[in-house]
Amino acid sequence: MNHKVQEHVRKGDKFVDDGKYEEALLYYEEALTLEPNEPDLLNKKGVALRSLGRYDEAIECFNKSLKISPRDLDAS
Repeated sequence: MNHKVQEHVRKGDKFVDDGKYEEALLYYEEALTLEPNEPDLLNKKGVALRSLGRYDEAIECFNKSLKISPRDLDAS
């Protein structure tokens, strides 16, 4: 993961810790524009979406993560 992606993830994680899932989602989506096939980013986005009650979108993220990395226990 490059430095810019890590910066977005750090900010997104901080917002998740503060319960600000909409804001976190923005940072995770920005990170995914740079690394669209990163399973950890897809999982983080899925968690934020799930926390917002956007279950279908969350499931899509988790499924995409599993498709990329089938043994990813975080997405299962």
